Amino acid sequence: MPTARLLSVVFLFLALFTAPARADDAAFSAALSGLAADGFAEKAAAAERVAATGDARALPVLQAMEAGALFVRKEDGKLVTGAVNGREVTIADPLTGATLGTVASRDLTKVTVNNALRSAISAAVGRLDLTSPDPARRLAAVESMARNATPETAAKLRDALARETDPGVKIVIARAFARAALTSADAAERLKAIEELSSVQTAETRTLVAPLAKDPDAQVRAAADALVSAIERRETLTAGALTLFQGLSLGSVLLLAAVGLAITFGVMGVINMAHGEMIMLGAYTAFVVQEAFRAFLPPGVFGLYLIVSIPAAFLVAGAVGVALERGIIRFLYGRPLETMLATWGISLMLQQVVRSIFGAPNKEVANPAWMTGAWEALPGLVLTWNRIAIIVFALAVLGALAATLRYTSLGLQMRAVTQNRSMAASMGIRTGWVDALTFGLGSGIAGVAGVALSQVGNVSPNLGQGYIVDSFMVVVFGGVGSLWGVLAGALSLGVVNKILEPYAGAMLGKILVLVFIILFIQKRPRGLFALKGRAAEA
Repeated sequence: MPTARLLSVVFLFLALFTAPARADDAAFSAALSGLAADGFAEKAAAAERVAATGDARALPVLQAMEAGALFVRKEDGKLVTGAVNGREVTIADPLTGATLGTVASRDLTKVTVNNALRSAISAAVGRLDLTSPDPARRLAAVESMARNATPETAAKLRDALARETDPGVKIVIARAFARAALTSADAAERLKAIEELSSVQTAETRTLVAPLAKDPDAQVRAAADALVSAIERRETLTAGALTLFQGLSLGSVLLLAAVGLAITFGVMGVINMAHGEMIMLGAYTAFVVQEAFRAFLPPGVFGLYLIVSIPAAFLVAGAVGVALERGIIRFLYGRPLETMLATWGISLMLQQVVRSIFGAPNKEVANPAWMTGAWEALPGLVLTWNRIAIIVFALAVLGALAATLRYTSLGLQMRAVTQNRSMAASMGIRTGWVDALTFGLGSGIAGVAGVALSQVGNVSPNLGQGYIVDSFMVVVFGGVGSLWGVLAGALSLGVVNKILEPYAGAMLGKILVLVFIILFIQKRPRGLFALKGRAAEA
């Protein structure tokens, strides 16, 4: 008898501890049965009930339903999950997770979903992900819920915020909760939400807060108006910073295109209409080097092609420049009109040679991986890496050229020949070769500019034609022969162009800039930075 009583007590305890599990299974099973309903609305309601159970088994079932992998077995009406392999399906019990074997697909009926049901399932899965042990999944769930902010969402986010332990996820949940709380019926909660969102001044926040400018509560209206005004001021400053960056980017392109011309035209006085074709030769050199890297070298070193292209383009364009000076231009010094006509003819010849070799269609030069993408300096202020690299590169080229002219023997000889050719010749300087090397230096820098331009657009035989007029404007506006003038002229013209474009359009903006330069030259014929001394008198 004592043994019987002992067994009774044991069974009682077992019943007490196991009954809730069976009850949970029963509730979960009842919720699951609704997923096989005929109507999509009934299925959506059942999905909500399955998610509301909070059962760990709910997530894989809902994910299977969303993916079209939830079935009803025809023989007994049992709901199963399945992995389809051809005409066979390996099925499993959603309650126990046990595999039930493989059956023919004709023995199953798929639980169908439509777009509305799929959205409801996605929302339910997102709420379940709030309890996931993976912080990344919790973060994704919060971001998904934040896009559909409702008072119910706010309640769930409040609970998630209370139990969250990851600091990064907690910040995101707090902001998502604030967005959801904007729809609360409690004015204090709406006001607190606006204060919380004041640290996230984005266009999305402005869209969420703007309707509260008509809120019945005066404090909420005032806070909403203040936040919207602050966001608009920030957007204005961001737009101005972006315009400035785009202007500096355009100015750096003009600087690269014009700095070589500052030597051939500004220092030597040669009106080289083929300068644009030197830029084009540099761009095609980058294309050839790129194709050589693709054909002969491992993919892992492809990103280095751009580094190799820079000296290669300098040598190719510089060699063409030296040949051009030695073969034609040296016979035309002092005859600017004839020099201009001759170099214009040479530019047409170079374009045709390139068309004959590479064809007329544009060629694409890819950005290396380290120049791909962008940097978000501030919300809404996205700066592309290739433009940043070109700005830095243009300044580096200008600095290297200035150092060459000031600290090398070639630079000393160039300045000597420019200031007084006969005196330089009497001192033993070979003025003819100095002219050739000077012209080659200017052409080589133009080739380097072509490498940079290949990173912001396609390469074509007409590439240089788009920059020749702008290059002459930069040199004349900045001051003939002055590198500082080229820098100031290129950057200022680039920024002014980008400021005028939204109001006047690209073409009219350029015309206005040209008119301004013409009027400016009437007042300062030598440009912004006029040379002084014997160099100016030469």
